[in-house]
Amino acid sequence: MPLNPNQRTKLDDADDTLFYDYPRFVTHVDDGFIQQLTDLYRERLQPNTRIFDMMSSWVSHLPEEMVFAHVEGHGLNAEELARNPRLDHYFVQNLNQDPKLPLEDQSFDAVLNTVSVQYVQYPEAIFGEIHRILKPGGIAIISFSNRMFFQKAIQVWREGTEASRVELVKRYFQSVPGFSQPEAIVHLSQTPGVFQWLGIAGGDPFYAVIAQRE
Repeated sequence: MPLNPNQRTKLDDADDTLFYDYPRFVTHVDDGFIQQLTDLYRERLQPNTRIFDMMSSWVSHLPEEMVFAHVEGHGLNAEELARNPRLDHYFVQNLNQDPKLPLEDQSFDAVLNTVSVQYVQYPEAIFGEIHRILKPGGIAIISFSNRMFFQKAIQVWREGTEASRVELVKRYFQSVPGFSQPEAIVHLSQTPGVFQWLGIAGGDPFYAVIAQRE
């Protein structure tokens, strides 16, 4: 088990569906982060494959020129998901209450999770589901920065350093047999923290942890 009970707790322990009940048509990271993420997808994803965008919103940051066989979306706000032009289908589900995905075994070539892993309370279950739905050789890309809804992030994430969060996501992969050794991509911010929060381009650090189903 990668976490003990205290590490899973949130400052706001009300049902997550209440917090996400109204849509937020904003991006939660800056343009520099988004460009790095799109470039990473361009490099690591293959066209005409099946993509699962887990804990998604109104935008998926996929390269515009890439065509996929199917993009399945998931999130907590149906209005946001309905506005996402890259999704072929979507469903709403609170993974902290029910981590079992309504998706078939080995049915996706890639699973993406963008700036949302900090809210997962039972990562061993979620990452087990990621492994289950990935085809052999399929890739999982977990990306994040230093931003969060503080009251909804789990304790171990809130109290950790940026470096410890990278190691934490690696441990999530390592807690599930059958993933490759996780790879970390780290692009630290060159902008002082006060300017990051002002949204100055290049201010947000970029982290991605990547593994494949063996």
